[in-house]
Amino acid sequence: MKLLALTLLFMTATLLAYASEMTKAESSAINAAANYQKPSDAELKQRLTPLQYSVTQHEDTEHAFDNEYWDEKREGIYVDIVSGEPLFSSRHKYKSGTGWPSFYRALEDDNITTRDDYYLVFKRTELRSRDADSHLGHLFKDGPEPTGLRYCINSASLRFIQKEKLVEEGYGEYLKDFESRGSKK
Repeated sequence: MKLLALTLLFMTATLLAYASEMTKAESSAINAAANYQKPSDAELKQRLTPLQYSVTQHEDTEHAFDNEYWDEKREGIYVDIVSGEPLFSSRHKYKSGTGWPSFYRALEDDNITTRDDYYLVFKRTELRSRDADSHLGHLFKDGPEPTGLRYCINSASLRFIQKEKLVEEGYGEYLKDFESRGSKK
């Protein structure tokens, strides 16, 4: 029993030491993720368009070249339509020629999970949001440098937040990425 108490005390001290080194944004993100509760299916059906619902909840795919963000050129970030998790930045978006928004990297790797998908017989890598478990699209290894990756994403799974509205929408921590590097386009 004494050993258990000492182990718990050590673990608590270690966690406290780690927590004190986290930035406020990291701490807020951890708290938000820990407190996130996905809406019920009925609420999602009311809140989302039929296309958004079928894509995010039933792994459907929207039409190429006939979706909201495939040709979006404004600066900003893309968040999960269900949870608001930050997923991608316009700074990493590129024209893939596929008709869907494509990115060569994620904005927050921890907000995206992967799983094997054999729906079209051959193996693909499905992308899902971590907290809401929304179907986003697929990951391919035919993208540009520096990663060689193509995150091929359904617009219906995303909400775009313009650079000018990041602070207002609660994503101010990402504004520095646009200001410190100048304009991409």
